[in-house]
Amino acid sequence: MWSVECGVEKKNVRHIGIIMDGNGRWARAKGLPRSMGHRAGATAVRRTVEAAKKHGIEYLTLYSFSSENWRRSAEEIEELMNLLRSYLKHETIMLMKENIRLAVIGDRTRLSPDIVELIENAEKTTMENKALTLVLAINYGGRQEIAAAAKKIASLVKTGEISADAIDDKMFCNFLDTVNMPDPDFIIRTSGEQRLSNFLLWQSAYSEYIFSEVLWPDFKEENLLEALEEFSQRERRYGTIRS
Repeated sequence: MWSVECGVEKKNVRHIGIIMDGNGRWARAKGLPRSMGHRAGATAVRRTVEAAKKHGIEYLTLYSFSSENWRRSAEEIEELMNLLRSYLKHETIMLMKENIRLAVIGDRTRLSPDIVELIENAEKTTMENKALTLVLAINYGGRQEIAAAAKKIASLVKTGEISADAIDDKMFCNFLDTVNMPDPDFIIRTSGEQRLSNFLLWQSAYSEYIFSEVLWPDFKEENLLEALEEFSQRERRYGTIRS
């Protein structure tokens, strides 16, 4: 597991989340269509997955398509969905070779049936892999995830399967998409923007945030290492007094 000396403290990183931002601006700066920015972003995904595995990260969650992204043009959505299809068809071989497990979080009901089938096949094929869990957040929204969890719990209370008094934050976690995953140690957002954008709202309650000026298609291993180094300098107190 990646670790760094920080005084007498050694900080281990298990889970990193990334809000991948800047594909459109990268393409515009180069005089290219937005679709080329998304394709370059897909290449950056592979680089980052390889780097995360190399440095011993256990979980890498990538914000691939938010529930708000449906507001984009039909042409751009189709391009993104085609890139997703291509990734699921062709990268599963790489994931198996690299011993990487794929998990997908988010609401699948709005995805086309062929994409859902590809997701299920990739998850099943890679489920025994141990080196890294790559989590793709697709049609995902943090508020929607929390609301869906609340509905499930309310239904169980209504049927008497659980009591309202038994509900606490630990129980609630069992109804989230990320059940059995550790909360992210830190979340990176690229392109200089400083917003959460509805990403892992519950899970990031105590996560550190690192905002990078790098546009996502230009994100490389060195940028991940810079984020790891910055995280090593943070003091996570979880509500306690500074030591």
